[in-house]
Amino acid sequence: MFWKATIAQNPSFNITGNVIEINSKMPIEYATITIIDTNSKNPITGTITDVNGVFSIETRASNFYIEVSFIGFITQTFKDFSVTNNKIDLGIISLSEDLQNLGEVLIRAEKSQTEFKLDKRVFNVGTDLSSTGASALEVLNNVPSVSVNIEGEVSLRGNQGVQILINGKPSVLTNADGNALGTITADMIERIEVITNPSAKYDAEGTSGIINIVIKKSEKKGLNGSASINVGEPSSNSFGLSINKRTEKFNLFSQLGFGIRSFPRESKSINSDLINNVSINSFGESEFDEKFSNILIGTDYHLNDYNVITLSGTYAYEVEDQSSIANFNSIDASNSITNRWIRDEKTKATNPKLSYELQYKKDFKRHEDQDLLFSALGSSFRKDQSSDFLNTVIVGDDSDSQQETRTDYKLEDYIFKLDYTHPFLEKYTLETGSQYAINIVSNDFAVSDLIDGNWVNNLDLTNVFDLDQKVFALYATGAYEGDLWGVKFGLRMESTDLKTILINTNETNGNNYTNLFPSVHTSYKLNDNFSLQAGYSRRINRPGLRSLNPFSNIRNNFSISRGNPNLLPEYTDSYELTSIQKIGKASLNFSLYYRYTTDVIERVSTFVENVSISQPENIGVSNTTGFEFNGKYNPTNWFSLNGDFNINYFSRKGVFETTTFDFKGNNWSSRLTSKFKLPLEFDFELSGNYFSRFKTLQGETFENVFADFGVRKKILKGKVILNVSVRDVFASQVSETETSQPDFYLYNGDKRGRFITFGISYGFGKGEAMEFSGQRR
Repeated sequence: MFWKATIAQNPSFNITGNVIEINSKMPIEYATITIIDTNSKNPITGTITDVNGVFSIETRASNFYIEVSFIGFITQTFKDFSVTNNKIDLGIISLSEDLQNLGEVLIRAEKSQTEFKLDKRVFNVGTDLSSTGASALEVLNNVPSVSVNIEGEVSLRGNQGVQILINGKPSVLTNADGNALGTITADMIERIEVITNPSAKYDAEGTSGIINIVIKKSEKKGLNGSASINVGEPSSNSFGLSINKRTEKFNLFSQLGFGIRSFPRESKSINSDLINNVSINSFGESEFDEKFSNILIGTDYHLNDYNVITLSGTYAYEVEDQSSIANFNSIDASNSITNRWIRDEKTKATNPKLSYELQYKKDFKRHEDQDLLFSALGSSFRKDQSSDFLNTVIVGDDSDSQQETRTDYKLEDYIFKLDYTHPFLEKYTLETGSQYAINIVSNDFAVSDLIDGNWVNNLDLTNVFDLDQKVFALYATGAYEGDLWGVKFGLRMESTDLKTILINTNETNGNNYTNLFPSVHTSYKLNDNFSLQAGYSRRINRPGLRSLNPFSNIRNNFSISRGNPNLLPEYTDSYELTSIQKIGKASLNFSLYYRYTTDVIERVSTFVENVSISQPENIGVSNTTGFEFNGKYNPTNWFSLNGDFNINYFSRKGVFETTTFDFKGNNWSSRLTSKFKLPLEFDFELSGNYFSRFKTLQGETFENVFADFGVRKKILKGKVILNVSVRDVFASQVSETETSQPDFYLYNGDKRGRFITFGISYGFGKGEAMEFSGQRR
């Protein structure tokens, strides 16, 4: 029966309780408690639950009942309850999801849709996705041009070299080795921005594109998280845990992971002297074993509705063991083996890694898109590595020999950024900002030979290489964006100060240069289903440590690669015309692009006494004209098809020393992925990849074809996911290159083999279980 007070003074009643979700037993934050007048059915007063699902409310009403509700859950009504000392304790209140009403909401829901902006496409997340509890990766998989495979790897136009931002800034939550995107659910996401040709606002250093996930400002979703356990063959065993806690002022996030992984490889090489008709061949197997652990802790602190500070840090520690056995044969002109030996390698390394970031973002009342962002990011990495090499002679007159190497490597990176966005006159936007990046590297490398029982330092291969690079940037962009047409201009200035030194030999090298990087973007919307975008940007590719460090890799004494401290950056002018079209249940993108690159960085091989030495050089210019198509087709709710096709024609012109390198060629690649939603909540995915054979500066790279597939099963309403994935199903992915010159021939081939991974993931709170591949490095 309804409660009716009998005391004339209308005493005050204190009503308490604890609201939880019936399956997970997790507290429900922001559930609504309403005191309702029995006669008029009008609300008298109300409150909401705190982060622990607890509530307390006072009322002087004399005739009332109580309702407990939360969006997407069945409302609980209390009309019969007991009173003790003017207190009403409702105890534990379990709410269950309202699946029937949720289905009705989905039918009437606002559909997610794509808008075409000047230099990007914007995917607005509608309630068709946000009401389902989907993860951020599932939302990304609905975005045109974006594909997410069953292991959670994100690619843009078929390329996985994509940068993912959160609210316009780098974030530890987007780390590809982590599971933290699983703590971001669809109902937290306002929109996703896809940028395929970045403007002057972004680094001029090359990238395949940018995906920016914009989180709703008002979302405070309580506790979200996911945990995963993976086992695999070859050994790929890992555990990962991600937790995200959102309160009124704080968003706390953390990750913990550890595991053991193995990466076997088969390799083969041929060095042929075509003048003397002699060659040295090798074939062997190696295995790279890694033990790793990492922890991440961070928080967003909302000072108020317009100011937020982010502070986070990560620490990781890796232990590496690598072993390999390679069989070498020396063959003379009569095709007889003159020497045979086995080279045995044992390598050990430890790698501590530390990264941290401080960010401050200020929004303004006058416009939702006006904001100021400051960020400071730092990271350090160390590698302490030692290798032992033993040559055991099987055939021939040579003696057994031993070598050892030692590496002490240190890396420090710091990035400071300031960005300001100012919209005005409704259709105009001004962006400006600056960046200062510091890169400090030291590589202490030593090689020793065992001679007459004593280790003797090899001075020709031992040195300390230090690199210090500082890049200061300023940028400004201005844009007009109307209903159908818009244009955006930008200019970025980057000043680079690079210093390198070989300490033991006191060889220094410096390169100071300042460049301007303009960008122009425009778009025209013919109708809601067809738009055109055109863009131009100038890019730079600065050589990194691997390209600059002159030390030789002696893993194979007859196939040596090294860097070149005199290397210059290469520059690219990139033009692109893209059409974006929606036809029924298909989204299609066609792109024509042209790239002109100067000071092209290419590896050049030289050959002396059966030893090939590969070193990067700046050689001439490259003209590339290409066509790209990617599409997504969802004919039914249970089947989707994603396809990417890219073909380009290139022309190379250049001279190195006395050799002219002029040639033309083409290459193409394609990828087709089909996804099936099967009965009993099974998902099946199959993808095929093909990369064509193409010419290189001195030879060719062979074609490559391989397939991946995966199956996953959702249980407990998606809170638990069982996942099986197989990479390179037919073990057909082989990396092969050959170098053909008048006086020598080189062949190198590597094969990784098949990887099978089984994982179990559990999502709690509003988080969803994630598909995390334990084999990712």
